[in-house]
Amino acid sequence: MPTHWYKVADTDDLPMDSVTTAVAGVKAVCLVRTEAYGLTALDNRCPHQGGPLGEGQMDGEWLICPWHGYEYDPKTGEPPAGYGDCATPLPLEVRDDGVYVQVEEPVHQPTVSDQMVQVMTDWGVDTIFGMVGHSNLGLADAFRRAEEAGRLRYFGIRHEGAASFAASAYGKLTGRPAACFGIAGPGSTNLLTGLWDAKVDRAPVLALSGQVNTQVLGPGAFQEVDLYAAFDAVRVWGQTVLTAENASDLMALALKHAQVEQGVAHLIFPDEVQVKPALDPMPATPERGRVSTIGIMPPQAELDAAIELINEAERPTIIVGHGARFHREAILAFAERIDAAVITTFKAKGLIADDHPLGCGVLGRSGTPVGSSMMGRSDLLIVLGASFSNHTGISQKKKTIQVDIDRMTLGKFHPVTVPLWGEIGTTLERFRARVDPVERPQVRTEIAQRWAYWRARKERYVGMMDEQGRMHPALVFKHLSALVPEDAVICVDVGNNTYSFGRFFESKGQSVLMSGYLGSIGFAFPAALGAWAAVGDRRKIVSVSGDGGFGQYMGEFTTAVKYGMPICHILLNNDQLGKISKEQRASQYPVWQTSLQNPNFAEFATLCGGFGVRATTPAEVGPAIVAGLNADGPAIVEILTDPSQT
Repeated sequence: MPTHWYKVADTDDLPMDSVTTAVAGVKAVCLVRTEAYGLTALDNRCPHQGGPLGEGQMDGEWLICPWHGYEYDPKTGEPPAGYGDCATPLPLEVRDDGVYVQVEEPVHQPTVSDQMVQVMTDWGVDTIFGMVGHSNLGLADAFRRAEEAGRLRYFGIRHEGAASFAASAYGKLTGRPAACFGIAGPGSTNLLTGLWDAKVDRAPVLALSGQVNTQVLGPGAFQEVDLYAAFDAVRVWGQTVLTAENASDLMALALKHAQVEQGVAHLIFPDEVQVKPALDPMPATPERGRVSTIGIMPPQAELDAAIELINEAERPTIIVGHGARFHREAILAFAERIDAAVITTFKAKGLIADDHPLGCGVLGRSGTPVGSSMMGRSDLLIVLGASFSNHTGISQKKKTIQVDIDRMTLGKFHPVTVPLWGEIGTTLERFRARVDPVERPQVRTEIAQRWAYWRARKERYVGMMDEQGRMHPALVFKHLSALVPEDAVICVDVGNNTYSFGRFFESKGQSVLMSGYLGSIGFAFPAALGAWAAVGDRRKIVSVSGDGGFGQYMGEFTTAVKYGMPICHILLNNDQLGKISKEQRASQYPVWQTSLQNPNFAEFATLCGGFGVRATTPAEVGPAIVAGLNADGPAIVEILTDPSQT
């Protein structure tokens, strides 16, 4: 192995009887100065359990390891008589310009981690969110090499929960998995909330966990958690990696499960396995030939029955759910062929623009009277990729055609007239080819009238203020409706701000991401990190939350600053968990423990290196949003709002 001399210090850097750590190339070195030997150098790794000798101290003639108090001769590395561990001495020279140490230049040999990262990138995984730590260093180093080779991007976050939310949002937006990454024990358990969000909203995610050495797995080592058991309920598939022989296949299986089953695949990497030698040559494990097309044709009999119902209907209405989010153009083409009103679930908000002549906005608790009234007047519901949740309230009293690629979703809670198993895009192609074209000008007229009525009602809220001069959220979303670009990605949180977004924001076709079924507070800003990683600066990324939600992961604002993510965060500050206060009142409980102690969030943004602006009056709201949207980097637009309003 080749060696190289590196300058590690100036000659007067170390006082007598001192110990310090220096770096020679990529190798950590323990430097010691004593009366007996002058300057000496040892490998920084304690041979007992790997403790950092350079953080130790001299005790008489012995160098003391800071972890367990083991003693070593600072020149030879020898322990006291009777002990077997011996630290490795390194050649040292004091030259005119400083202190030099000779170390062996490491020649990298591919590892199991390299082998599996190669499969990841071959399958198109190009983004990882995570935190590097002591039980995942071998895997992290493989990420580093892949990033240097331009094969992936790694985003270091402040909390692993933000990593899993970001990966979930990436999957919701693109339909492809990103990875999230943590250490053994608490690092991996921190991933679980965001992974549950991905599970229940059917988003593909690859979760990667470091683990303690297999030698100490079981009796109860430091940070040991049975990760296979801990992740059992949240994953669609998972395994512990133990050998190079099947490592490539395990990664391929993980990615196949994440994509095909649209869920969480989880791999566990014991510490010592991460750096085992890779197979030579590394096996080719391409995606091609392992994942089939999703263009499933509906069964003919059920398709015929659905076509007959559509052709017979006087007022068919299309209800679009999150599962149809990648079929906007096909939905519009079909709707325009039969002049059918189009309503979305809240999770699918933005899929159809609210200014489209057939668009009726959102149905359900977070929706508007436009959607509910048009559903009520329908004689046939064509439900695409929706789950019939209580929150949405799709009528069970109408003839219904339900289309979904997941057979378990069809008629899950109650029978439907025609449960149609098929991929939504393929099914809509068959609908368009066979249904009779119909013009229904009365439907378009009624939709326009309903929107006019609702917009007049909304305008009444815009100027309302509470006794403290805090503004109604309707004002905020009126400005956002006018200012947010049509192709933006909007990540919304949970709480009063979310209900207000559903009711008052008028979409022009923006992509909307939310924690749908899990309904997890704190989702919005980490999701914006994932959305930006997915689309970069090609589309504007906007996140919306209350003060409670942003506070969950507010440290991640520095992550956005670090990576230059120009996310505009709209923060509705009402100094409390406003929705919980309302729920306490509605349940006839006293309002208790919902108030929040907040900073000035605009000043916080500035302190973090971003842009911050605060709107305290109605006249300031529009200009503040414009400034936030146009900021060069991440921005917080803080708006003081009425906590009693949604």
